[in-house]
Amino acid sequence: MNNLNFVKNLVFKIAEIGHKRKIIDAPTLQDIEPFRYFFDKDRNLKTDELNMIDGAWTRREVLTRYLLLNVVLDQGPDIPGVRELLKNVTNALYRKEIRIFHKPLDFFRELNISIDEILDKHKSVKELRAKTWAKLNNANPTKYNLFFAQSPRGIVSINQVLDYGLHRWGVPLCVPLLLEKDLGEKESVQPLVEHIESFLSSEIASKQIKNHERYGLGSAIGDKACHLFIKWYIHTFNLSTKTTEGWSKWSYEAPFDSNTGRVLFRTGFFLSLANLKDYENWDVIQKGKGKGGTNYIRVTNIRGKKVQIEITDKGINKNYEEVVLKHFKIRKRSPATIEIQQLPNAILLNSEFGIGDFDDGLIYIGTNFCFNQENPRCDKCPLNKICKGFNEDKFLIKDYRT
Repeated sequence: MNNLNFVKNLVFKIAEIGHKRKIIDAPTLQDIEPFRYFFDKDRNLKTDELNMIDGAWTRREVLTRYLLLNVVLDQGPDIPGVRELLKNVTNALYRKEIRIFHKPLDFFRELNISIDEILDKHKSVKELRAKTWAKLNNANPTKYNLFFAQSPRGIVSINQVLDYGLHRWGVPLCVPLLLEKDLGEKESVQPLVEHIESFLSSEIASKQIKNHERYGLGSAIGDKACHLFIKWYIHTFNLSTKTTEGWSKWSYEAPFDSNTGRVLFRTGFFLSLANLKDYENWDVIQKGKGKGGTNYIRVTNIRGKKVQIEITDKGINKNYEEVVLKHFKIRKRSPATIEIQQLPNAILLNSEFGIGDFDDGLIYIGTNFCFNQENPRCDKCPLNKICKGFNEDKFLIKDYRT
């Protein structure tokens, strides 16, 4: 089997796995008290009622505001803990009539209470999650901390709740607040939704979530989190009102993160498209910088990097052109080369699977089988029949970490 056929089979297998396990990685909005009427008795979102007014806004708008904050916080060190923290703080604040998603100014007006609740709920989450987190990460439970900031080394833990609260909570809450203020005499029941959907494509929207001059989150959010938000918005919770090609299930990049990097490296996806030296030169592979002296896979550095093998498959090249021009809408001319992170879109284009299915599959495999350690659960992994790390090159598992 040549490299491209292997990659195509792998991508479809991962997407098929994800399709069967949709929303495996999604926040459980059903447990958020102000959203309890948004879901039916089977805990399914009532998508036909998303335009119903809740307070001054549509349900779609309120959920979008929550997801924007959630995706910023998800950049922290323990996603289950982060989501528990957000859920508990939200419920506590709403019980005190501090309705931060209906009235974002409430968070700042009652800042002392907001900060107290973050501190208090963090303490309880630490008691619940620290031992599990420590076991999974070979760490000391006392080091458990969900407060984080950006540094030249990436995400780092901090002890200052005010820094964390204002930057990681405050900035995403300021976006709908500023949009409300900018309405002036205009009327809108979903200003954040309208802002997000004002762009030609969801890929462009993902970039503007971070980079927009007036409403961009800047350093409060990373590129991966921007793509994750779009995935939730289109694929997971079906919040989008758009039906154009630019808002299709192939119209945004997969949100590459540590789980993605680990699975795609170990299975042979990355090394089928470029060689190890390429990834070292790109600083995707950082020799000796992983845990225990292993090699570190910094998957975020792969953004924008080109496939290094010749792709003679006319179907894939045609699909990639369609993805970039019609779905992403980020170019006006056909691209000469294919970017690695965008190749899954071209492979899945016009199939039953979208890029959200592909990412769901990666998350499922990365969190249940392909652990960030020397002895993952390869014997139970649904990819073990085609995984190169399991079948051919054990060093892909033994010598690399994310």
